[in-house]
Amino acid sequence: MKCPYCGFNDSKVLDSRPVEEKIRRRRECLNCQRRFTTYEEVEHAPLIVIKKDKTREEFNREKLLTSFRRACVKRDIPYSLLEKTVTDIEQDLLFEGDREIPSYRIGELAMKKLVEIDDVAYVRFASVYKDFKDIDTFKLELDNITKKIN
Repeated sequence: MKCPYCGFNDSKVLDSRPVEEKIRRRRECLNCQRRFTTYEEVEHAPLIVIKKDKTREEFNREKLLTSFRRACVKRDIPYSLLEKTVTDIEQDLLFEGDREIPSYRIGELAMKKLVEIDDVAYVRFASVYKDFKDIDTFKLELDNITKKIN
């Protein structure tokens, strides 16, 4: 790390600690012995979503958040909870280690999280995600939820 005071290209780390999404490091220049602080962000390779038609696109958390907001219309669910849920899903995907994820995997995680938050929001999301064609498919999904609750 280049010293901001003398420009020397080497320093030692005196202290490191996480701060929000970053790492704060207290450093000392090996040339002038002055101390300075740096903030580092962990850079992740982007997640690539493989869609049903085999096309690929970068994971877009806003698309998932928009889907959640639509499913939760007129439900008493805080926006911050939806944001946290999307972040949790993104972290789960990153933790799995694969950089290319089939879109159905995102849908599965989304439904798993939504059913824990709100049954109605879950059914709304599932009806679009699973592409319900008729009332029987819808009823079957409702029966499955009812069994899990009881």
